[in-house]
Amino acid sequence: MICAPSLLAVEHDVALFLSGEPVLDDWLKRRALTNQASGASRTYVITDESRVIGYYALAAGAVTATEAPGKVRRNMPDPIPVMVLGRLAVDQGWQGQGLGLDLLRDAILRTLQAAEIAGIRALLVHALHEQAARFYEHAGFRPSPLRPLAYFLTLADAQKALAFRE
Repeated sequence: MICAPSLLAVEHDVALFLSGEPVLDDWLKRRALTNQASGASRTYVITDESRVIGYYALAAGAVTATEAPGKVRRNMPDPIPVMVLGRLAVDQGWQGQGLGLDLLRDAILRTLQAAEIAGIRALLVHALHEQAARFYEHAGFRPSPLRPLAYFLTLADAQKALAFRE
């Protein structure tokens, strides 16, 4: 039975997680809990029993105005406060079932909730490659004018993205 996204805990089994992207698998297994303990990021997981089958990580951040699309930088200070979606991956055995979109929706929802208590203009993701970039573009993210594979979703657009369907 798949559980709703929750904060990664020591009890979660990450050992068998394989997304097909070694850098994402290794980060989950070696860095996620350490980063969480240090306050660098928070990792949210979906599980089947205690086995992690998908995850994403969020961290606070900022970007210079020149790195952001016009819609993000309009009427904003420099640097612009953002939430960074640092990682998002689904285990290969569970891919193709919409779990990536479910995780993205949860990340958007948590970003909107965080924006109620702190300044956040947009959700920023650094796509791993062009295929990942297409996934984020399809969900309403817009490319950075300067950084290849950096994509932004304003919080206004994030509200619309919550209703996004594949």
